[in-house]
Amino acid sequence: MAHFPTKLECSEPIGLVFGHFEAAASVTMSPMRTRFILIETSHPGNVGAAARALKVMGFDEMVLVAPRYANVLRKEETIQRASGANDVLDKTCIVDTLEEALDGISHLCATAMTPRDFGPPTRSPREHFDFLLGRSQGQMGLDNTKPADPISGIAFLFGSERFGMKNEDVYKCHVALSIPTNPEFGSLNLAAALQLVAYEWRLALGGFSVTALMPAADLADAAQVAGLLGHLEKALVEIGFLDPDAPKKLMPRLNQLFNRANLTPEEIHILRGVAKAMIETAQSKR
Repeated sequence: MAHFPTKLECSEPIGLVFGHFEAAASVTMSPMRTRFILIETSHPGNVGAAARALKVMGFDEMVLVAPRYANVLRKEETIQRASGANDVLDKTCIVDTLEEALDGISHLCATAMTPRDFGPPTRSPREHFDFLLGRSQGQMGLDNTKPADPISGIAFLFGSERFGMKNEDVYKCHVALSIPTNPEFGSLNLAAALQLVAYEWRLALGGFSVTALMPAADLADAAQVAGLLGHLEKALVEIGFLDPDAPKKLMPRLNQLFNRANLTPEEIHILRGVAKAMIETAQSKR
């Protein structure tokens, strides 16, 4: 078949990390190279969506094994569904066989939802990644008998949309990852499954920091709160809610309420406007 690009080596080495996408300072770097392998993918849109999913999670190494369309990386639907992740598509390699796609990889993770009588152990992504990162740091294996060998590279394998992964491909893997889903309906779109696995792997590696969508608000100072309380006290007296001769603990309780509310100067201004309107309304009715 015609390839684009022609060799797996077309992807620029990723420095034995997990992508060119700049990680946040809080991300824990991993010495493991990460590759996502799509086997016999038939829908161009899934290839584009997969590229988008990888870039969102900071990964950029994708390999297609014998896709349905030789020019899938240049199809309009692929590019549209990538939604700006064209750099991931540009680096994506197409190969004929799974063996070619595994060059430089020592740990293989199948993604298989169908139960099999024989094969690697089945684990959820989070369970396996916790174990895997422990292994990479020279900790004990699951059987607690000996340290596992270091892992130079990890690959996540995804089968075709119609048939999933072939048994012979699953048998090559060290684990079969199963995403916990509704037992009565566990069907996931290819790109959606890839997104979940990529997210869990990124989370296991340390994740990205969350950027606040809005700046932190400045809080009103004690003098502003005291001014509001004085204004509100006058308003409550005007409407007959507060008896100035027997105030009890109303105002101290309101003070505590406002302290818990962490009011901003703008909110103080609004509440004082309400107090002013209360006073004016009460006085107009006399």
